[in-house]
This record gives sequence, C-alpha cells and structure tokens, in this order.
Amino acid sequence: MKYLLILLTITSSLLAREVIHSSVSTYYENKTFKNSTQKLDGEVYGVGTDIHVDAWAIKATYEYAHTNTRQPPLKKDLEVQKLFSKVMYSFDDNLALNINYINILHDNIAITNHGESYGVGLTYNFNKKLETNFTQYFTDYKDFNVYQSDLKIDYKMKFNGLKMKISSITKYIDIYEKYKNKYTKFAKDDYLTTALKLHMHYNSYHMGLGAYIGKRAFAIMDDGFKIQHHAMEFDRTYAVGVGKSMGNFVLRGQYIYQRAIEMPVQNNQHVRVDNFRIIANYKF
Repeated sequence: MKYLLILLTITSSLLAREVIHSSVSTYYENKTFKNSTQKLDGEVYGVGTDIHVDAWAIKATYEYAHTNTRQPPLKKDLEVQKLFSKVMYSFDDNLALNINYINILHDNIAITNHGESYGVGLTYNFNKKLETNFTQYFTDYKDFNVYQSDLKIDYKMKFNGLKMKISSITKYIDIYEKYKNKYTKFAKDDYLTTALKLHMHYNSYHMGLGAYIGKRAFAIMDDGFKIQHHAMEFDRTYAVGVGKSMGNFVLRGQYIYQRAIEMPVQNNQHVRVDNFRIIANYKF
C-alpha cells in the first residue's frame, strides 16, 4: 500500500504543473493455467499514471497479483507486488531518451523476489510515419542476471478515417547464472524472439492484434511494464483486444494466450495460460 501512496503523491505533485495529454489508468486480469504442476488460476490488479510535462513523460504502475497454487507441491498461494516506471525526455521532435526501472517488491515463493531491472533506450522518428526504439535492459536477481536487448519499429498509415500502426519487435535475451539454481538449470543461455503487432483506430473504436514467435524466458514485455520472473519458457503468445473511447474515458478488453514449459519440471510441457484483461483509462 505504501508504494501506491507514493505513486499517488507523485501524480498529485505533477498535476500542480501544466500537463498535456496525460492519463490515469487501472486494470484487472484473470488468469487460468492448464497442465501446470504448480498454478491453478489467479487475479492481477494494477493502477498507474502517465504524466507529460513539457519535454518530460513520466509513467508508473503498481501491480498486485494473487495466484491459487497446487498444494503440494507448493505450500502456499502466490502473492506478488511489482512496481514499474519509465521516464522519457524528448530532445526534439525526432529524438527521445527513455529510462526504465522495475522492482519486484514482494514474491512470497520465487527466488526472484526483490529482483530489480534497469533499462535505457533511444527513440528516433525518421518521419511522421516511421519510428524506432532500442532499449537495453539489465535485470539483477540474487542467483542470476538477465541482459535483454529490444528493437521496436513502428510504421503508421492512414486510409480515409482508419488509422493503423504496424509494429515489429525483436528481443534478444542473455542469461548469466551467478549461482546454480533450479530456475535457470534447464534454461538456455540465450533466446531470440520476434513479434508483430497491429493496432487500428477508427472514430472512437480500437482494435489490436499481436503474436510472438520464438522461445523466451525471464523476458521484459510491454515496453517495460511486464516482467516474466518465474521459471517458464514461453514459445507462443497470441493476443487480441478491442476498445472504445467515450470522451476522455477509454475502456479496453484483451485476451492473451500463451504456451510455455515449466522449467523446474523439465518434462512438463504445453502449459497453457489464458489471460483476460480489462483496462480503464481516463485522459486529461
């Protein structure tokens, strides 16, 4: 709760200044695990803010998750708290710097408890249609480190009243084991995964599609606002979402399908994760 209060305090202080195209948001996720030897289902709650002041953009999200587990082998249900933040500074209309920070504040089961991730990147706009971002992340866990390089390319187009954005994402993940542990025992030394996303906007309606192909583990996702810190190796991710704007209020729904292997149990393959997500956003 204290982290939520800190987030609200920062938001209030920023609102005392002149802000443009900023927002506050909240989301709810319902997850179901199939063929998992450890997890059954769970819920995720998040609250965040995205404030723009002059050349600065400051975004932060606090997230709480509760997952029902199989007991045994686990002795208790899983509870996780995370804090995500991102600061961006625009030097001009073409070049911007972003600094990311992630803190796994509390995980009552995983050895990745209290892990921290740092990221730094550059965004360059070639023109109004083409934009690229490269961000380098470093994640520090007690038993291992993860180095991740993200390259994202966005291309925007417009047909009559339909606005479209196509994004390609490439992630290279390198895992460095400091101490022998069950989380990285069966993980590869490195991973390369790619994604293609499409976002469409017509009048007040939104629609998005996305797919990740290629294996990944311990990945940072969603531009630094998700982190997969449990020992699961994902090889498929598909997502679809719809939304509607109503004045300054935006409501969106998403479905995300993921297929994974639980690495502590080497032969437990084809774990399926179904994630239904609702996001409410208020712009001001």
